[in-house]
Amino acid sequence: MTVLLTGADGYVGWPTALRLAERLDDRIVCVDNGYRREWVAESGSVSAVPIDSPEERFEDVDGLSYVEGDLADRDFVEQLIDIYEPDTVLHAAAQPSAVYAGINGERALFTQQNNVSMTLNLLHCLHEAGLDDTHFIETTTTGVYGAPEFPIPEGEAPMENGGESDEVPFPAMGGSWYHQTKAFDAGNMRLASSEWDMPISDVRTAIVFGTETEETRAHDAPTRFDFDYYFGTVVNRFCAQAVAGYPITVYGKGEQRKPMVTLEDTVESLVSLVEDGPEDETGVTVYNQVNRPVAIVELAETIAEVGAEFDLDAEVKHYENPREEDEEHKMEMDNENFRGLVDDEMGLEAGVRQVLATLVEHDDRIAAHEDRFLPGVLSD
Repeated sequence: MTVLLTGADGYVGWPTALRLAERLDDRIVCVDNGYRREWVAESGSVSAVPIDSPEERFEDVDGLSYVEGDLADRDFVEQLIDIYEPDTVLHAAAQPSAVYAGINGERALFTQQNNVSMTLNLLHCLHEAGLDDTHFIETTTTGVYGAPEFPIPEGEAPMENGGESDEVPFPAMGGSWYHQTKAFDAGNMRLASSEWDMPISDVRTAIVFGTETEETRAHDAPTRFDFDYYFGTVVNRFCAQAVAGYPITVYGKGEQRKPMVTLEDTVESLVSLVEDGPEDETGVTVYNQVNRPVAIVELAETIAEVGAEFDLDAEVKHYENPREEDEEHKMEMDNENFRGLVDDEMGLEAGVRQVLATLVEHDDRIAAHEDRFLPGVLSD
């Protein structure tokens, strides 16, 4: 069996590649174009954790082959599929930042062209190569759902009109140009499955937090960790603020809950899908990849409390919210299909502890780029 892993140099992609190499005897072809490194450098920041070049990373691990290339280039994808004829495609490549996509129209257009083109190229090239049976797995995002006032289903939802009812895909209400790309991908994957009976797993991933997995520790090969305004998640930025000695900035009440999932569970759910194959041999299965929703203020207070263990005097401060959002939204989400470990030992507190333990070792890199994660309210 051949597994094609895209975005293999990324935050989730790299530890996933290591676990695939550890657990499978099959050929694992890792693809990346290095754009994530370029985008972060363009934004004036770095990974808090120093990482080797892609070539050095992959040549040190048995079972991994590395191919550099752009999946938005149809000719490249066609050659890639023709040469390797993958049995499974695990598609984890994308421009993943809502903030970056929202800088201006140019970046919004790039994000949508880049992300949608990659998925369409992979799907069509698989079909044209006669590989409709290939299990196509994509990491999309729970952000496609927006913030509805009722529990979010996993997959389809009942809809009734005019006395008739049916099951329909849950409406996408993504709140950014980036999140819309994943809504487009979901629709295109569903169409591909309908047209060609292609087995597809749509893994809608929550905010991922953590810095290590068993494999990154064993190989002494850490994954990247972004903390800047554009590519660092709220968990990452809050932890960076604590390490740098600044207040943890909560906008408004901070009682709105965001879906979160540990890096360990994220990797495990993806690798188990590769191992076990599709649940539906000719259709789409949606997975809400989430441990639980966490209130922003709970996250901030947990970081402050755990920070004391590292002699960090982190203070939580509330500031006027510049965003239009429900500051008390109670996110609810079904996740019966979730395939992670759901490891209670690696819950929010333990995950924050892991992140802070990593960041204090590299506080000099954070301090040197503090202007990349501090909100304007602190720099006035």
